[in-house]
Amino acid sequence: MISKPRRRRWLPTAGAALALAAGMVTGPVTSAQAATQGPCDIYAAGGTPCVAAHSTTRALYGAYSGALYQVRRASDSKTQDIGVLSAGGVANAAAQDSFCAGTTCLITVIYDQSGRNNRLTQAPPGGFQGPAAGGYDNLANAAAAPTTVGGQKAYGVYVAPGTGYRNNNTNGVATGDQPEGMYAIFDGTHYNGGCCFDYGNAERNSRDNGNGTMEAIYFGNIRVWGYGAGNGPWIMADLENGLFSGVNQRYNANDPSISHRYLTAIIKGEPNHWAIRGGNAQSGDVSTFYNGVRPNVSGYNPMRKEGAIILGTGGDNSIGSAGTFYEGVMTSGYPSDATESAVQANIVAAGYGTGGSNTGTGPVHAVGAGKCLSAPNSTQGTQLQIAGCASQAGQTWTRTADGRLTATLGGATLCLDASGQGTSAGTKAVTWPCNGQANQQWTVNANGTVTGVQSGLCLDVTGASTADGAPVELWTCNGGSNQQWTFG
Repeated sequence: MISKPRRRRWLPTAGAALALAAGMVTGPVTSAQAATQGPCDIYAAGGTPCVAAHSTTRALYGAYSGALYQVRRASDSKTQDIGVLSAGGVANAAAQDSFCAGTTCLITVIYDQSGRNNRLTQAPPGGFQGPAAGGYDNLANAAAAPTTVGGQKAYGVYVAPGTGYRNNNTNGVATGDQPEGMYAIFDGTHYNGGCCFDYGNAERNSRDNGNGTMEAIYFGNIRVWGYGAGNGPWIMADLENGLFSGVNQRYNANDPSISHRYLTAIIKGEPNHWAIRGGNAQSGDVSTFYNGVRPNVSGYNPMRKEGAIILGTGGDNSIGSAGTFYEGVMTSGYPSDATESAVQANIVAAGYGTGGSNTGTGPVHAVGAGKCLSAPNSTQGTQLQIAGCASQAGQTWTRTADGRLTATLGGATLCLDASGQGTSAGTKAVTWPCNGQANQQWTVNANGTVTGVQSGLCLDVTGASTADGAPVELWTCNGGSNQQWTFG
């Protein structure tokens, strides 16, 4: 772990921040750039230092060289810390792949890079009990959210419903009406209408302690409380007993639906003042969707924040949510817009990407197999492709005489198991909505394609389950072991 960064009391000039936000640093992050600064160095320079810094993909300080997260493998329950390739750099995904080869791994700890030990671990039971033994929430599959950062492979935190991380005994996180800021990078295509995919400040006892006891980023398309324009998803603030898209308790037209593949989401608050901001983590600056007084509902002015940290659940451990997290921080003090623009420029320069093999539907991959499935567009008759996650060429599926769907990748012939639904031309394979859309059916065609009407849908050909995140089996045709494909 590194020591707490020295707090410098100067603000970046508006010109410098705008130059960064305009994209003067446009290429993938290099080792030299990484060693210069990270988001938390920028916050510190702006007078609002990080008090928590979580990421499974990269260092958030230019000098950070410690562990990012810990994984535990299923085969023998041993654990291993996963660090960075170099100080200030990208996660050492190869270390995870080697340690987890032939088995599955779970993310057990997400370390705090700020030096305050505000690490995130398996969330304990709360007002809503957890699904795992003893009431604790589930842990994320360590390989379920592959990504690239600056061209280097890394993994995010894939939150299926029931998954959650928490720290109820933090150090330095804002309480009461103290000012704070926070940002997170999410997969903007992976969400649902459950409660609540949050990252940020929550109750210390995992219970609902009333209005104003939370201040966290929410991402999803639930309409039970507040909502914004369109059908969602929206960046909103979970302030407890309400998700707020602006000053009004329910609808606020200025909070747009936003679903960039890599999404920057920002919430910040101070006495009787808060803001929602967001943008594309791959390009451009962040926009302001709300900037004004606290909600016009009793209990939110002054705030009564308690200072715990959550990821993937609501403050009372509501566990119906889904989403993917890559990095996020919490600050002491209310960050300026200029500081956040400089942080956004750093995020863009880091170069988040999918490696060209996972476009259109969010995380779709084989656990431990290093292979990806993509549906490039929604045109009827478009063929799904299987490709290596490291940008190898796609492979089309071939219809065989005995009714199988096969593809060849890396010299191995692979089969897609549609046995639960049949593979005759014209039969239907079960699908489920990824993002709250209406169900759609995919058709197995005579020419070997598997087609659907619209994009943003996931394919389940096992017939076993239609739940979001259900596995699809892929195996080698010569009797090799099965691989599970997880659709988000």
